[in-house]
Amino acid sequence: MKNFDIPEIYKSSIISRLKEYRKSQDPRKKDFSPTELDFGPVKFLVARHFGFCYGVENAIEIAYKTIEENPGKRIFLLSEMIHNPMVNLDLQSRGIQFVMDTYGNQLIDWGEVGSDDLMIIPAFGTTLEIEKLLEEKGIDTLRYNTTCPFVEKVWTRAETLGKEEFTVIIHGKAGHEETRATFSHTERSGKSIIVRDIGEAKILADLILGVRSKEEFYQIFQEKFSEGFDIEKDLERIGVVNQTTMLASDTQAIAELFRNTLMKKYGEENLKNHFADTRDTLCYATNDNQSATIGLLEHDADLAIVIGGYNSSNTSHIVELLQGKFPTYFISGEGRIVSEELISHFDIHSRKEIATENYLPNKKKVAIAITSGASCPDSVVDEVLNKLLSFFRNTKSKEEVLAISEHP
Repeated sequence: MKNFDIPEIYKSSIISRLKEYRKSQDPRKKDFSPTELDFGPVKFLVARHFGFCYGVENAIEIAYKTIEENPGKRIFLLSEMIHNPMVNLDLQSRGIQFVMDTYGNQLIDWGEVGSDDLMIIPAFGTTLEIEKLLEEKGIDTLRYNTTCPFVEKVWTRAETLGKEEFTVIIHGKAGHEETRATFSHTERSGKSIIVRDIGEAKILADLILGVRSKEEFYQIFQEKFSEGFDIEKDLERIGVVNQTTMLASDTQAIAELFRNTLMKKYGEENLKNHFADTRDTLCYATNDNQSATIGLLEHDADLAIVIGGYNSSNTSHIVELLQGKFPTYFISGEGRIVSEELISHFDIHSRKEIATENYLPNKKKVAIAITSGASCPDSVVDEVLNKLLSFFRNTKSKEEVLAISEHP
């Protein structure tokens, strides 16, 4: 795996050291149990895998090199580089301007962007329509393209499916940059539909079996299917791909639902003509993060802290998993930990930041599970860990605990 050149501000002294140790001991990632950091009155259960993935590190390296190599040039980003406020604010402080927000709303008019300007395409990729617009303006769409290779892998598979006359079911959020891009790239070669979750997938399965009417399809999936979609013809052959930040287990459940639906309709002997196996498109980093989260759930903790951008899809799914067992607090950084008695955190259900008092239990030894999303720098996790540690007295030194953790 390539080593990327990312700024020092994103590196850490604690988490990076733990990751290196776990990597050396378990290079094939067979053990997803957390690392225990026992400081005496408080113990942290640090997830086996989290933080910057290959695609994020690649995007950050390209963005900072673009700034360094082009002094005096106007540099634009199509939208947020990744879903992390620290990274995006730092890029803006260095002069990069965002053309759109994360939902595709225009922040800078296209008329203000010209052929002399540089345009960075974020890790989520972009639509073919925007690529064409940039090319017409004389802007290079390849040199500063940071699209994640695993997103491009989904596009390649979807294109193949389309050419083989399979309709592509995209498991994702219709408003997310990556899903908008995948939908655009998929539409070039075939038909596609976006389903958000297993609930929408079941509705579509009912439509395939004729349990629901065509009118329901066009109403429920409005603006989420290809132009000219024919419900009677275009649901006979199906393949499922996903927005790479969705829960892999959910994507697999959706794929299995459609597999069983098509088998019921056409018979097991004809299944290969109607259902394409696309398990090879699932993102390894998302899978690893989710496996590590499940590893946390196999241990006992008094609470869980999840760190990341509030608009980060993969981080929200980690929160979702942990909430099933622990009181879970989703924060953007150590600044949201107001004191040992008060924490300000994001509620993924109301989509609002809320405050909770007495989040740390009053007991002799507190156990805290800790992890982050794929776009969160390790340095931010360090800061959170240090802030929480400062609330406890008579703790062991970090050097002592790290030495024990690395050599149990």
